[in-house]
Amino acid sequence: MPLPRIAWLVTVAVAVLTGVIVLLEGYTGYGVLSFVVALSAAINLR
Repeated sequence: MPLPRIAWLVTVAVAVLTGVIVLLEGYTGYGVLSFVVALSAAINLR
């Protein structure tokens, strides 16, 4: 697996994890924003 793909996978994983943690803390807007960042980073995995 090439290094750029690994970097994007890590970025997506961190953004999703951040989104889950922020949603569990009750910050809905920031949680949704984290998931949007994860989705936009996931575009680069294709």
